[in-house]
Amino acid sequence: MIEVKGLVKTYGAKRAVDGVTFTVKRGDILGFLGPNGAGKSTTMKMITGFLRPDAGTATVDGVDVTADPVRVKQKLGYLPESAPAYPEMTVEEFLGFIAEVRGFRGAAKAAQVDRAVQLTHLAPVRKQTIETLSKGFKQRVGFAQALLHDPAALILDEPTDGLDPNQKNEVRSLIKNMSAEKAVILSTHILEEVDAICNRVIIISRGKVVADETPEQLRARKPGARLDEIFRSLTHGDI
Repeated sequence: MIEVKGLVKTYGAKRAVDGVTFTVKRGDILGFLGPNGAGKSTTMKMITGFLRPDAGTATVDGVDVTADPVRVKQKLGYLPESAPAYPEMTVEEFLGFIAEVRGFRGAAKAAQVDRAVQLTHLAPVRKQTIETLSKGFKQRVGFAQALLHDPAALILDEPTDGLDPNQKNEVRSLIKNMSAEKAVILSTHILEEVDAICNRVIIISRGKVVADETPEQLRARKPGARLDEIFRSLTHGDI
């Protein structure tokens, strides 16, 4: 569903992404991990067509991101970091706007908005302006716009950021329930999230992939060690 080959992105003298290669199949929930500045968000932005790679390719469902970025965006749902939205709009107005951008009109538009509101439990605040919402509800609005058009692939940058424990569990359950029919890339700093929902893990450090394994294979590298200890060892080049 998602195929990345040799992606490179350079900012001045800094190579933020350095030859990243991986694939994500339908049914995968890929945990994309790395320390701050490792290149996670830059890689995700290149896959979505938000940034143009300096070298390498990325395809979504067989469509090249550089050659046809608009068609790729039709196949993707993207939740960027901090879930940007128009603060003066109500939740319902914003999701309606996103539905129109996605090509829905009339009854189809209303149905997609209702579905997204129900999936993300936004009904209590659907008439509120986004600027009045808590951080957790704002994050849910961002998640709702990402899945509104029922995309084949989801790219989620810190989707549970700012949520309380119950809300985190709700979002994780939602991702797991949808994953059978989708390919999901999930960037996170929360290692418990890897155990909770991911069936694969990629760790990136200094722009390079240092591990691409199942959570079980990752743990087998240092039996008895905590996941955060293994993560630190990999990103520091100790194992």
